[in-house]
Amino acid sequence: MSAAVVPTVRIQREDFDVAAEIARLTQGRADIGAVVTFSGLCRDEQGALSALELEHYPGMAEAEISRIAVEAVQRWPLQGLTAIHRHGKIAPGDNIVLVVAASAHRQAAFEAANFLMDYLKSRAPFWKKEHRADGSEGGWVEAKEADAKAAQRWKPSE
Repeated sequence: MSAAVVPTVRIQREDFDVAAEIARLTQGRADIGAVVTFSGLCRDEQGALSALELEHYPGMAEAEISRIAVEAVQRWPLQGLTAIHRHGKIAPGDNIVLVVAASAHRQAAFEAANFLMDYLKSRAPFWKKEHRADGSEGGWVEAKEADAKAAQRWKPSE
């Protein structure tokens, strides 16, 4: 592995360009043999949702995602790692989250991207409120037990 990798973490209102983020991570790099991306989009929940509103505590969200990203680069031989999470009101079909993991080999990139997404879904301090297509009051989305279980697989064995 090359010099210590410093992950890129951004929390932003504006959209991101997946291809541009991959290019930013890989431009001029001959040591990268695999790039794994995960992009999460807002679903319309079968037409019931007009938007999803994501709130966060500025500073806290960046710090927690950065901590998890640093753990990923310590666990896997990565050449680069980017995590972007949006906040604000997001329409169905629009981007919410992006993880880009780059490594010399695919397995490390896949595992690191999976690890980061599992923790983003279960521990990143974001709150989601639904905006209903019919104009009725949408509620705050509860955390899913399946997301917490997925993150458990990365904990060291006792």
